[in-house]
Amino acid sequence: MAIRVGILGYGNLGKGVECAIKHNPDMELKAVFTRRSPDSLSILTEGTKVYRAEEALSMKDEIDVMILCGGSATDLPGQTPEMAAYFNVIDSFDTHANIHQHFEAVDRAAKESGHVGIISVGWDPGMFSLNRLYANAILPDGSDYTFWGKGVSQGHSDAIRRIKGVKDARQYTIPVEDALTAVRSKKAPELTTREKHTRECFVVAEEGADLKAIEEAIVTMPNYFADYDTTVHFISQEELMRDHAGIPHGGFVIRTGSTGWNDENGHVIEYSLKLDSNPEFTASVIVAYARAAYRLSREGQSGCKTVFDIAPAYLSAADGAELRKHLL
Repeated sequence: MAIRVGILGYGNLGKGVECAIKHNPDMELKAVFTRRSPDSLSILTEGTKVYRAEEALSMKDEIDVMILCGGSATDLPGQTPEMAAYFNVIDSFDTHANIHQHFEAVDRAAKESGHVGIISVGWDPGMFSLNRLYANAILPDGSDYTFWGKGVSQGHSDAIRRIKGVKDARQYTIPVEDALTAVRSKKAPELTTREKHTRECFVVAEEGADLKAIEEAIVTMPNYFADYDTTVHFISQEELMRDHAGIPHGGFVIRTGSTGWNDENGHVIEYSLKLDSNPEFTASVIVAYARAAYRLSREGQSGCKTVFDIAPAYLSAADGAELRKHLL
């Protein structure tokens, strides 16, 4: 029997989850839930219905795993614990500083209801987190480096769009090549925020807007741009849609370290991603972990988990014999 999946939230991530389910034959999209009018959504999966978000609880016996596709700032902190009382759940909560607090809330709800909740699933946190853990375990004497990009930062782009006089914007995070080269050469440099990444902004200004004021507001914005070398380009809406309509991203997780009695041998572990679509790749990771949540629940487990707690075999549709034959 196919794993019955529900999607709560049908933005870029929810659409990506729907596409990922199509490529996993052991899964079935049972329902999509939205805070918008269900009649306003046209989904891709034939025969699957769209419901109001409030109707989700009435389908708790028809869904094996609910994938939560809301935002980390205001949606998931309340939504994930609430839904974990009724479903096995997966989310992509990515506010690193608040992960512990979020874990505790989901863990309480999931244990009380006997469900499994897996949080912070994606590529960072998620796949990058796993690679940091593996590398730290293998090279305990070493240094970690994470570089993001080149790619569109949706949060930073949104921050620019909130500036007075800005009609639309895209912001790219770009690794500094000299920093990457230094790390890969085993020099173990100590790098500041400014030395690791630059930011490039493409802005569509409203007619008559003060361009100098907009640029100043961007480059001095605390927590977003003030600590980086930031370049601002003003372009037309047509140029933005032609050249910057996609949501690519990626990055590198690198650990350098040494082995030997006197640390005489140096090593570099590197994991990299180059993504045409950030949300679609994130969705693909989430769907693999939805399979794991289902399997853990069938085994009688409950409570909150992260990617650190899930054995790799639980992610694959293949059985143990197939994995050992083809991938080990």
